Amino acid sequence: MEDYVYILDYLAMGKPGHRKEALAYGVGEDQFTLLELLPKRDVALTIGERVYVGKDKEQRGKIAKVKGRVNYEELTAAAHGELPYIIQDIVKDHEQRFVKFYNECPSISTRFHALELLPGLGKKTMREIVEERRKQPFTSFEDLSQRVKHLTHPEKLIARRVEEELMNPDQKYRLFTRSPLKK
Repeated sequence: MEDYVYILDYLAMGKPGHRKEALAYGVGEDQFTLLELLPKRDVALTIGERVYVGKDKEQRGKIAKVKGRVNYEELTAAAHGELPYIIQDIVKDHEQRFVKFYNECPSISTRFHALELLPGLGKKTMREIVEERRKQPFTSFEDLSQRVKHLTHPEKLIARRVEEELMNPDQKYRLFTRSPLKK
């Protein structure tokens, strides 16, 4: 369960053709879980806003109920449009968590490394990352991009991978997200 969610879309009048209750879609901060939320009455939400949805209902200032998980296809077009930007913000805000991934991610097999699952990162760059982290662990995205040629925005690779995992329910390897709901 996620404690904090970033709002992807807010439907003050609810879904067209459904009951007229406010509805929101959000993405979780820890596991990038996509959630459908019911805001409290007379509360407005802002796209990109971070809201508490954890177990302590007393702490929930804006969310009355977490309706449940949703898959990428169930999000609105507006939520699809916001998702890449919000994922990138989450990755930047939790830089140390993702730098740790670059420092510690393992090989999947003798011929395939978890780093190669990042979009646009090939064997040559993967080997360079592994060699550099052996010398000294990376301390930040900036440190990583300075020490590894051709890796100018390591945070964008992570964000794109998260988005791919959310968009593709049949993804074989999941580095950052939970498996999607089975329909």
